Amino acid sequence: MHNAKELKVAYIGGGSRGWAWGFMTDLALDPDLCGTVRLYDIDREAAERNRIIGGLISARPEAVSRWSYEVSQTLEEALTGADFVVISILPGTFDEMESDVHLPERVGIWQPVGDTVGAGGFMRAMRTIPMFVVIAEAIRDFAPDAWVINYTNPMSLCVRTLYKVFPGIHAFGCCHEVFGTQKLLCSLLETEEGVKGVRRQDLRTTVTGINHFTWITEASWGTEDLMPLYARSAEKYAESGYEASPDKNWMNSHFNCAHRVKFDLFRRYGAIAAAGDRHLAEFVAPWYTRDPETVRSWMFSLTPVSWRKKDLQDRLARSGRLASGEEAPDLKPSGEEGHLLLKALLGLGDLISNVNVPNRGQIPDLPMGAVVETNALFTRDRIEPVFAGATPASVLPLVTRHVLNQENTLSAALTCDRKLGFTTFMNDPQLAFVSPAEGEKLFSEMLENQRQYLPGEWF
Repeated sequence: MHNAKELKVAYIGGGSRGWAWGFMTDLALDPDLCGTVRLYDIDREAAERNRIIGGLISARPEAVSRWSYEVSQTLEEALTGADFVVISILPGTFDEMESDVHLPERVGIWQPVGDTVGAGGFMRAMRTIPMFVVIAEAIRDFAPDAWVINYTNPMSLCVRTLYKVFPGIHAFGCCHEVFGTQKLLCSLLETEEGVKGVRRQDLRTTVTGINHFTWITEASWGTEDLMPLYARSAEKYAESGYEASPDKNWMNSHFNCAHRVKFDLFRRYGAIAAAGDRHLAEFVAPWYTRDPETVRSWMFSLTPVSWRKKDLQDRLARSGRLASGEEAPDLKPSGEEGHLLLKALLGLGDLISNVNVPNRGQIPDLPMGAVVETNALFTRDRIEPVFAGATPASVLPLVTRHVLNQENTLSAALTCDRKLGFTTFMNDPQLAFVSPAEGEKLFSEMLENQRQYLPGEWF
């Protein structure tokens, strides 16, 4: 289907100041791929800068492949004839995210991330789903045969919307959270058993669940079952937390953790919760997030949106330095697998990776069609989900609740159904201690803060 020599990639959100640079670098470092990336962004200036940065990355002496970058004025222009589509957009701005994350604090809801579930995740979905309806319709009309990779959160609902609008789409969602837990297993092999040099790709893991609330039910390295090692470690580090290296101390970054939440969930449920603690904590009742002191005691962090705003300013400044040639691009692999998945779909080597796609029976006890995260085999022009088996009985009610809430979130967003929206909002475990009256007030105010991104029928 594709000519591996001259690919056409449409990048929606092509002004991205994080994902895009990593993707461009990975492409430049891969000798098997070349072609054109068409950058489309509602912020035209950001896309123009990335066009320049992409060209500079491609021209570096370390670059082993040649890519050209151009800016598209419209979705139609970006998508027509595309072999692959990458979606990484920020739905709205950090002002809306400030409302998502911090407004619920007044009723005692503390969200480390606020982009997938809970009050913040729900509101982010309300403004994201209409955008993904537009994107799905454009892909249907201008690039129906393209493979589509989504990196945008809320991951499950973004992918679910694409399939709802265009059932024939070839879309999947990629998330690196599981990689972090695989690296934790490698680190435990080294510190607890003295086995050095094992890479996460050397492990065999059975992955099941939904994005950011993924579970590993089996893990092995060669002939060794790693579940007993994890069980011993979960007991040993239950109170102290586990940090493989001092420079990765949980206090040094909003994104690090000491894995105490993971270990606690393992001790309760008997499966390895495979995401960062800050994500996992948001899927259960506020055991780990009752207040900032509780969060600190579990050794992870709340990420204030003020930090995200400052980080954006830093990245904006950096994009200026990169585009002007004042700073040279740093060609280090991103650690993401996007470009490897493209290669597998082109027939350049099969790959198994965790991926978000509709449930076709790979998790038999979750609803068919709901977007789930399991391993899948990527091969020429096909993605075959790997059967994950039954969800552990202890975990199934936790995961099912979120799957059903996400289905109702999608329905509420597509129909502007305020009543269904509110009951779904209140059905989230994070809102367990919020009274209906307080919840109604919070819901209305948070919805009002999204007004410019929502269909008028909401109001």
